[in-house]
Amino acid sequence: MKIAVFSTKPYDQEYFEKYSSNNEYTFAFFETALNKTTANLSAGFDIICAFVNDKVDKDTIEVLAKNGIRLIAMRCAGFNNVDIQSAKEHQIKVVRVPAYSPEAVAEHSVALIMTLNRKTHKAYNRVREGNFSLKNLIGFNLHGKVVGVIGTGQIGIAFCKIMKGFGCRLLAYDIAKAEALVEMGVEYLPMEEVFQQADIISLHCPLNQSTKHMVNKASLEQMKAGVMIINTSRGALINTADAIEGLTQKKIGYLGIDVYEQEENLFFEDLSESIIEDDDILRLNSFPNVLITSHQAYFTKEAMDQITVITLNNIHAFENNEPLANEII
Repeated sequence: MKIAVFSTKPYDQEYFEKYSSNNEYTFAFFETALNKTTANLSAGFDIICAFVNDKVDKDTIEVLAKNGIRLIAMRCAGFNNVDIQSAKEHQIKVVRVPAYSPEAVAEHSVALIMTLNRKTHKAYNRVREGNFSLKNLIGFNLHGKVVGVIGTGQIGIAFCKIMKGFGCRLLAYDIAKAEALVEMGVEYLPMEEVFQQADIISLHCPLNQSTKHMVNKASLEQMKAGVMIINTSRGALINTADAIEGLTQKKIGYLGIDVYEQEENLFFEDLSESIIEDDDILRLNSFPNVLITSHQAYFTKEAMDQITVITLNNIHAFENNEPLANEII
């Protein structure tokens, strides 16, 4: 089986080669993202492996189908960037990695909270410059604060367990309750009530028609002044323009994001010598109470192990006509 892997970095190749040392598959690693322009690179391959910011739309899938691709193996949980209906029409199977080290993402969410709160990134830079002043570094106790969790899948559950250890009161919203969290004392409420009561709001839900821009001008009006918002899920859960307005008006006191609406043009690349033309990301970076990381919440050794192994298992099952446990269609 010949597999074309798109949007690859050296670490992707390292892990795939680590877990496929028996030469069962032939890999070609392309640093370029998959889209309708680059889809012709799939010629001569049986399977393509795509990532979170690849654009697997109708036009791309049509090219893949013409080149005889039979499987799209997503090495991520999200698949909102894949035109599922088009893949179905062209009889191309789509599989994904539905869960990998939820603790990795949950822990990064907590890292964003702690860094924004206690300003450790600023203190680090100050001390290195010989500035030992504590001016403007004051934070707040997490103990006793109300934390709202939107989405209580595996990552949301892991996040709740951590925040419970800080002594926070936990409120949650999801279409289905996690009994383990109910037993732990997490209170499920309508989303509006979570927004109204929470000091900290952390987003852990998928991106779909009902969740897109769930943080917007109207929902921000429901929140406490100075609320902290954390997003390690999908960038488009937050309306960026409304978030900028909320920061300007001091409605949002802290914003920590590991994902961004237009991240496919920025994240995973070194643009330090380039002129960045995205005005929204430049505006966000100008706020002292905003912390942005470039989609690294998943990036731990344990998560990379699981992503690679599950992806290869998905491919193996497809090759051997076995049931596809992680099939999207």
